[in-house]
Amino acid sequence: MAGDFMYSEEILPAKPAVRKIEKGLKRFIIIAAVILGAEFIWLFAVSPCMPLSTVEVKTVPGFDRDAILALAGIGKSTSFMTMNVKAAEKALAAHYLVESVKVIKRFPDRVSIFIEKRQAAALSLVSYQGRILPVYFDREGVIFQIGDGNLIPPSNLPIISGLVFEDPHLGMRLPASFCPLLAEIETLQNSAPELLSAISEIKINRKPFDGFDLVLYPVHFPVKVRLENNLNEATLRYVMLMLDVYEGEKGRGLSHSEIDFRSGVASYTIKEVPSGE
Repeated sequence: MAGDFMYSEEILPAKPAVRKIEKGLKRFIIIAAVILGAEFIWLFAVSPCMPLSTVEVKTVPGFDRDAILALAGIGKSTSFMTMNVKAAEKALAAHYLVESVKVIKRFPDRVSIFIEKRQAAALSLVSYQGRILPVYFDREGVIFQIGDGNLIPPSNLPIISGLVFEDPHLGMRLPASFCPLLAEIETLQNSAPELLSAISEIKINRKPFDGFDLVLYPVHFPVKVRLENNLNEATLRYVMLMLDVYEGEKGRGLSHSEIDFRSGVASYTIKEVPSGE
């Protein structure tokens, strides 16, 4: 009995301490739950409805940040909840300088706008406001710059002549039939820029009823080159090879003013160079 009594005396003092720890733990859990609930309310209910804290914009020359935000519909009161991503992308994509755009909302109060500017595939010379100015268009045939401005065009950017511009303006599109040619020119700029650098001008020669062919003016050869409207790397390399042959014939007293590749095989008419020339 004595042993049982002594055992009870050892464990009885410990019960109040356990209860105290349990009460403290419950209080901690309640306080943590309240704080966590407040954080969730702030994060998911309050913050998304407040004005955006950060708007990241990748600008391009000629299209400043304020103009981009205005076109995207982002103002001082715009919030994560009221921001319409699809509408912003559609409005920005319609601008003549923009080739592609991506708008990303970052929860709870951030927006990022990424813009890729149109790149020049070729240029033409037009009469604009009483002056002769270059107009630059991209692979889709969109005129995105008139005059040089701040644009530094690639050194191998070809001049295209034979196009008719009645009222050139920014955002104007060339007929869709010319887009494959522009796409081929852009491909050549990336894959064989030295070939484009050897051509000073590409003339559009419209056919009587439909379509067009091309007349090339090489930089180092005083001869015109006629092609179908297919301007790829293999064709241009063949043209350059035949121009070297032409140069050899010229040294033997033979000359011709035009080489025709439209049939797939070079053809030309040889004429004697008058003596003394």
